[in-house]
Amino acid sequence: MDSVFKALSDPNRRKILTLLKKKDLSVTQLQKHFKISGASLSHHLDILKRANLVIAERRGQFIFYSLNTSVFEQITKFFFDKFKK
Repeated sequence: MDSVFKALSDPNRRKILTLLKKKDLSVTQLQKHFKISGASLSHHLDILKRANLVIAERRGQFIFYSLNTSVFEQITKFFFDKFKK
């Protein structure tokens, strides 16, 4: 759970998640929404992948990223159960 909170602590990573909420995107498509280097964007995506918040899938010569909705369901359940008491 710590890796999830670390991943969510950065505004660029939250923006990536917001964009992916709308549709799956490639790095090239994501890059158009940021004023950071490709290396920085890749670093943010790697952190999101390690936290299991996004899934990377190769489609032809591109890698597309999508939200891992099952992790968000687990987080919601964690908070619901924790504060339910």
